[in-house]
Amino acid sequence: METTALKAKAAQIRMDLLKMIHGAKTGHTGGSLSNTDILTALYYRVMKIDPANPKWDGRDRFIASKGHSVESLWCILGDLGFFPKEELKTFSQFGTRLIGHPNNKVPGIEMNTGALGHGLAIGVGMALAAKRDGRDYRVFCLMGDGEQAEGSVWEAAMAGPHYKLDNLVAIIDRNRLQISGSTEEVMGLEPLEEKWAAFGWHVVSIDGNDMEQLVRTFEAAPSIPGKPTLVMANTVKGKGVSFAENVAHWHHHVPNEEQLALALAELSAAIESYEQEGLVR
Repeated sequence: METTALKAKAAQIRMDLLKMIHGAKTGHTGGSLSNTDILTALYYRVMKIDPANPKWDGRDRFIASKGHSVESLWCILGDLGFFPKEELKTFSQFGTRLIGHPNNKVPGIEMNTGALGHGLAIGVGMALAAKRDGRDYRVFCLMGDGEQAEGSVWEAAMAGPHYKLDNLVAIIDRNRLQISGSTEEVMGLEPLEEKWAAFGWHVVSIDGNDMEQLVRTFEAAPSIPGKPTLVMANTVKGKGVSFAENVAHWHHHVPNEEQLALALAELSAAIESYEQEGLVR
C-alpha cells in the first residue's frame, strides 16, 4: 500500500475505533489514536503477515506492550480479516474475545499484554529465538512512554544489545501524556533518547504520526548490524480528532454522540483530502 493510501487507511481505522469505543462505552481513546499511524504502517506495508495463516512460521511478530491501547489493533486485525470485522461490535461486552487488552485467543495476537513493562522482554525472547533458529523474521514491540517508568523495560533494554538482536525493533509512542498527566510530571523520562543509546540501541527519532517517516524508518531496520533499533515515535495523543489532541482527559474517555459525529466528520474530510491527493499524484 502506498503512502497516501496508508494515510487514508489510518483515518478509517480511527473512525472504526471511535465507533467501537462509543458503542462499548469504554476504551482507551487517546493512546489508540496516537498509535494508529504506527500500526497502519506496520500492518499494511512493513510486516510479513498472512491473515489466512496467522501462525505462519515466517511471519514478523508484533507485541503491543502498551496493551491498554488495543482498540486500534483490534480494528486493524478485523479489517485485515484475522477475524470477522462484525465482531468489533462485541468489544468489551460480556463473553467477547475482544477484551480491553490483547488476548492471544484471537488470531494475530502473539501475547497477552496489559501489565505494563513486560512486552519488550517477550520481544527479546522472540528475537533471540529467531537468531538461534536461523529465521529471518523481525520482532516489533510497541511501548508507551509512561511505561518507561517500569524497571523491567530496562532489563530487556540491556538484553537486546547484549545478544546483538538487530532483528528487534522497539517503538515508543512518545505522546508525553499518561492517565494522570504529563509524563515529565509523573516520572521524568528525559533525556530518553540518550538513555536508550547508552544501553546500546540504535535510536531513531521521528514524527510518529508522519506516514512517510514511519515507513522509511521501519523498512530500513536493521540499519546497524548487531544493534537493535529503538524508534522514538513522537506522536500526538488523540491524533486526528481536534478536540482530543494533547488532552490528557482523553486517555480513557468515551465520546458522546455529538463528539463522535464531529470526530467522524473531521476524519471523513481527511480521507477525502487523501483521496484527492492520490488522484493528483
